[in-house]
Amino acid sequence: MKAISASIVKTLNQNTVCTCADNSGAKEAYIITVFGHHTRYRQKPAAGIADMVNVVISKGKPEIRKKIERAVVVRVKKEYRRPDGTRVKFEDNAVVLVDEKGLPKASEVKGIVAKEVGERWAKVAGLATAII
Repeated sequence: MKAISASIVKTLNQNTVCTCADNSGAKEAYIITVFGHHTRYRQKPAAGIADMVNVVISKGKPEIRKKIERAVVVRVKKEYRRPDGTRVKFEDNAVVLVDEKGLPKASEVKGIVAKEVGERWAKVAGLATAII
């Protein structure tokens, strides 16, 4: 994965419930694994902003529920610091469903997306209504 400029705090652990911020039919998902994580022995993987994760859809359309999908984290509640000294935090934890290459499965991303997501996943940020 491409490096991003901000110093990200990895706060989304396994089984963290996130809202799905796209129109793919999923409403709520929880994180089961994080791609590319490097931790100590027996430490659970954690994700931050712009990380790719595996999620299980817990609420949504019946044909997509109970399925394992890949997703990109686009918003986190925990504040993180940008290189210019500003601190950013959002009101919810949100993900967008993507395929293996990082291309979004939906045609629209609801709500605001962090600028760091645009650095790593340009196609996801391109569908967003606003970037902060």
